[in-house]
Formats: sequence, C-alpha cells, structure tokens
Amino acid sequence: MKRALGLLIALFSAACGGSGGGGTPPAAEPPPAMEPPPATTAQLTHDFGEYTLGPGEEINALCISWTLANEKPVYVESVTVSNAGSYHHSNWFVVPETQYAGPDGFFKCSDRGFDELGAAVAGTVIFAQSTQSQVEEQSFAKGAVIKIPPRHKVVADVHLLNPNFRTQTTSLRMSLGLIHPKDVAVVLAPFRLSYLDLDIPPRSEAHFTTDCDLATPYEQSAQRPFDIKLYWVLPHYHYLGNYFRVTVIGGPHDGELIHSLDTFNAEANGKALDPPLDLTGARGLRLTCGYGNPRDERVGWGIGDQEMCVMLGFADSAILMDATMPSGNQMLGVENGVVENAGECVAYGVPKNPAQTMPSDEEIAAALYVPESDGEGELPPVLPCIDDAGTALPEPPVTLTSLRESIFDGSCSFQACHDAQFPAGGLDLTGDVRAQLVDQPVLSYPTDLLRVAPGDPDRSWLYRVLSSCEPRDGNGNVVAHMPRNAPALLDPPLIAKVRAWIAAGAPDD
Repeated sequence: MKRALGLLIALFSAACGGSGGGGTPPAAEPPPAMEPPPATTAQLTHDFGEYTLGPGEEINALCISWTLANEKPVYVESVTVSNAGSYHHSNWFVVPETQYAGPDGFFKCSDRGFDELGAAVAGTVIFAQSTQSQVEEQSFAKGAVIKIPPRHKVVADVHLLNPNFRTQTTSLRMSLGLIHPKDVAVVLAPFRLSYLDLDIPPRSEAHFTTDCDLATPYEQSAQRPFDIKLYWVLPHYHYLGNYFRVTVIGGPHDGELIHSLDTFNAEANGKALDPPLDLTGARGLRLTCGYGNPRDERVGWGIGDQEMCVMLGFADSAILMDATMPSGNQMLGVENGVVENAGECVAYGVPKNPAQTMPSDEEIAAALYVPESDGEGELPPVLPCIDDAGTALPEPPVTLTSLRESIFDGSCSFQACHDAQFPAGGLDLTGDVRAQLVDQPVLSYPTDLLRVAPGDPDRSWLYRVLSSCEPRDGNGNVVAHMPRNAPALLDPPLIAKVRAWIAAGAPDD
C-alpha cells in the first residue's frame, strides 16, 4: 500500500512539473499573435512633377493626367490637392483610361479633344480647386463617395498664371482617400450653376443673381420627384469677387442660405454639408455673385483678369445637372451703391454614366482594394514645408522695388490677403509698401515685434512669418506662415533677399 501511494505521489509530482509538491511549473506558451484587422481605408498619392513658367506667363487649356491602372472600382471619400503656386484654377475628372489617349503628364487639351462636359459624361467629376488655393481638402460626410470604375484615369484642365517678375517652378500633388465598399452609403453625382453673362461696370460694385428651376428638368429626366440631397458646395470667382450666396428656392428650406463668402482670399472655400441638405419639395437654387471693380474698364466673363461666377456641387442625385444663365443680363438698378443684375437660368439633366453604381456584393465581401502606386503610396498628401536655413544668398537686386515685383505683388497682394480692398491685418501691400511695413506694429497677433524693424531681421515679424513653417506669436502660439495657404515657404533666395533688405536698414530705393 505504501509503495502504491508513493508511486501515485511521484506520478502527480511529475505531471505538475516538479519533484515532490514544490516543483516550478513550466512557462506558459505565449498566445498566438493576433492578426491585424483588415484595412478599411487607404491613401493613394500621386506627384505630377514640376512645371516652369516664365515671368508673368499665363497658360490656358493645359491638361494633365494620371492613369490609376485600377483593376477594380475604388471609392473616394476625400481628395487633397496641394501645389507650390501658380495654379490659378483646375477642374478634375475621372474617365476611362482609353479616353484622351496618350502618355500621362501635361499635354495640350485640344491635342486630345478634351472638354469638360465630355469628361463628366464619360466618367464623373472628382474635384475642383478654389481659385489660387494651394492646399485644399474636399471631404464628404461619412459614407458619401465618388466612384472610380475599373481601368480609369484622372484628368484635369488647369489654368496656370505666374504673377511674379521672375521664373516660377511649381509642383502638384493629389491624394485620394479610399474607403472600403462596405462603408459606402451613397455614390455622389456632380452638378453646376453658372452665371455667364457678366458685365461689371468700371469703378463699381455689382451683383448678379439667377434663380434656377432644377425640379422641372430633374423630374423630366429622372422620371421621379425632385429629391436631391446636397453634400458639397464650392464657389468660384476670381480676384474681384467679394460676394457669393446660394440659397434654396421653395419647399421646407425656402430661403435657407447654403453657403456664403464676402471676400476673395485664395483659400479652400468648399463647404461640406453634414448632414446633407435634403432638397425634396424645393424648386431649385438661387445663385448670386458679387464683384468690386476698381478698374476704368468693364469686366466680363473669362480667364486671366476677367471674372467668373460658378458653383460646383456634389449631391445624391439620380442624374447630372447643369444650370446656366447664358445671356440676356439685365441691370435692375442700384441698391445701396450696388448695381443689381439678374438673368434667366436654363437648367437641364444628363443621365449618369452607367458605371456610377453602388458597390456589388462581391466588392463588399472582398478585402479593400488599393491600386498599385509605383512606390508613390508613401508620399505625404501635402507638399512638405521646411524651415529656411538662412544660408542662401539673396537674389539680386536687394531693393524694395525688387521685393515688390518678386514677392509682394505676386505672393501677397495678388493672393488677395494684402490688397487695398480687404487688407488682412490692416496691411495693404499695393500702395506705399515701406510706410505700411517699417516701424509699424503687428495688428493680427499679440507680439512686441514690428512688421519691419530696420537693421534687425530677427525682430521683424515679416521675416519671421516668411522664414518659419510654424512661426509663433508673443504668447508662444503657432500662427500661419506666409504666403497664405501655401504648403511651403518661398524660395530661399527670396527669403534671403527680405532678410538682407531689412538688415540694410529697409531702405526706400
């Protein structure tokens, strides 16, 4: 009996990993590694490379493309575009990769028969740039997307303008924010409102208004009641623009203001509507654009120094819609010093491309598809900003006239920050520049620096905001560097020119 009991104790001890009752149990095996959850979002970024413009050069009807080589559909919830200046405006589409055939990159639009309406019908609109904006994100409410069908490419027509008296090399980058098909709630369609027959009198303020009946053509084309839901609104006018309104006509939201601007600032001015605005029961939209014309000549519709009045929208819509005031502008009179104009709007509907459908069950069940990016997937969406090292030689000549021609006119007043109409921080760089800068206090931020302290660049606010990506005010808070809404700083030789001018006592040449 004792022998049997001893054998049982020995067996029990061995099973517990020790001898007797005091053995140490073996170390537990580590749990199996957890699989990371499958990706539901991705970023696809492309750099279009550089483009060089001569002093004062303007280029119209220039196109650019990027072939995605996507074997499956992708669903775009956000678009980020950044450029290094001189991109006055650009409109972006996705089309089948066989459309406008040719190598990617820049090309003359007419050489491949590109036109905006044809591109929108062949594929869809994907993005529009706010005038002169250098960094812009178009982001929709959760689950709202633009669909890019298989084997498509991005194509845009761009308007380039170099307002400086020096050669400008710029660059461009686009990033698409993709989401998984299972998270798609609605595939959006573009629509547009325009007032083409602009006639802005010299030395005057003028407003142009058109009421667009969208319900009638929608119901005729879509064969269903007007039920559009707005997700995104983007205004478009140029340097003289100082007033934008789009409001609802009829229905539960009659008279509701959707979006407004009261200036031109070269920033991203698109507005996401979250939740979307349901226009069910409405009749349409009223568009008003306003301008201040300081010139001695009339201004009409056009590019360059002329004006435009456009609103681009994205909506949950059964069709594509375009509404235009094409001709027949009528001056109604003068109210509070503003010349009021109006004209009749003509609207029509176009069927959406048949490929613009919701994700299939197969797509929803599969993993997130991301096209190959040729190594570009690691690019940040926005061009990088690097603090000025202070080692560059100043671009000659170091004179106030040269500063005005190479920096202030093109990067400061032309961007509408520091012009005579709406001078940001009270700083107008279109008149007596030296009187505005030298020994003047900074009005926009708390700081004991002067705008320009003659002989002392490091005590000059102008140099601080031009040379640092994250300049700080007197309270240590980060403020925006200059130029406004630029992803990067000016070229180092230009920053060095500002420093050298200040160090020399900020002379009036």
